[in-house]
Amino acid sequence: MAIRMPRIFKKSSTNGDIPKGHFAVYIGEKHKKRFVIPISFLSHPEFQHLLSQAEEEFGFDHPMGGLTIPIREDVFIDLTSRLRNCDRNLSSQFCKAGSAQFA
Repeated sequence: MAIRMPRIFKKSSTNGDIPKGHFAVYIGEKHKKRFVIPISFLSHPEFQHLLSQAEEEFGFDHPMGGLTIPIREDVFIDLTSRLRNCDRNLSSQFCKAGSAQFA
């Protein structure tokens, strides 16, 4: 059963429910939760920074079957909300800045 978050992304429960143009990530520092997010996030410098962190911590071995990102869930939700807004409104200050601070 999937839990839908309004206009942000959805928490996913199976491998076969990833829509075209999206991919699965596992988020969390201890307990990992699986989310399905748009591929468009890959072009944002803030998300690329997260990918670098994931590579440093986990390398390219992701035993859960998807990309694992070592970030608190609340920070990830905040970031993806802002990235979604960037996709809608490229003139926002956050989108122009090109960097974010992560906890």
